[in-house]
Amino acid sequence: MAIDFGATYLLKEHAKLHKYIANGVGFSLAATNNFYWNKVWTFEDTNVEVTQQYLSFVIVSLIGLGINTLVLIVLEKRMEVNFYFAKIVAIMVVVLWNFTMNYLFTF
Repeated sequence: MAIDFGATYLLKEHAKLHKYIANGVGFSLAATNNFYWNKVWTFEDTNVEVTQQYLSFVIVSLIGLGINTLVLIVLEKRMEVNFYFAKIVAIMVVVLWNFTMNYLFTF
């Protein structure tokens, strides 16, 4: 969450990228980091098919990015919630999605 939120904030506020581009980059950085930690620590996975697992993880993460962006759009644009509060809610929703799908399909 810190990588996702932190990168999004830095890219949006300091690099002046569009908020949804910053969100996508932040999410992608966090997803790559999360693959390592999920494999090693959360699931203690020893499967040597890392390429296949990473591909599965990326697919789950891309769907998660779509969910993340949808939650942001609904909360920020339609419900007029602060972008960063919407981002926190989106992260919490996608954490549940990612954990469940990676538990069932990736690891």
